[in-house]
Amino acid sequence: MTTNPAFEHTPDGRKIVVGRELSVGRDIAWNLLRNTQQWTEWGPSVRAVECNQQFIDIDTTGRVQTVGGLWLPFEITSCLSYRWHWRVMKLPATGHRVDQPSTGSPREGCRVIFELPILAAWYIPVCSRALDRIESILL
Repeated sequence: MTTNPAFEHTPDGRKIVVGRELSVGRDIAWNLLRNTQQWTEWGPSVRAVECNQQFIDIDTTGRVQTVGGLWLPFEITSCLSYRWHWRVMKLPATGHRVDQPSTGSPREGCRVIFELPILAAWYIPVCSRALDRIESILL
């Protein structure tokens, strides 16, 4: 189930977060999010990826093709502790992270979360669709 969007203080400042608890191991979800060869499978706004690394790390660069066919350069600005962020066209973009399940969760697994800049609230439905796709890939 997707959590309702909420405001949260993150290491990068105040963000809108949207997430979903999944009954898969944290490392499985983390590897999916870091695997550039799978971004088109779960990212509704990503049509193609050009990157010289299959699994991103700090300072990974490449470019993504958007739904409209436009190619945009990206750089991974942080990637550790189950959390990665990037800049697309040198602008801060959606953050990605995998947490332990919420306290009191009835199942074991993880929680996949997207962190959005406050001004990108319009992107919440895209992130919800990405969570649907991630869930269908992993479960």
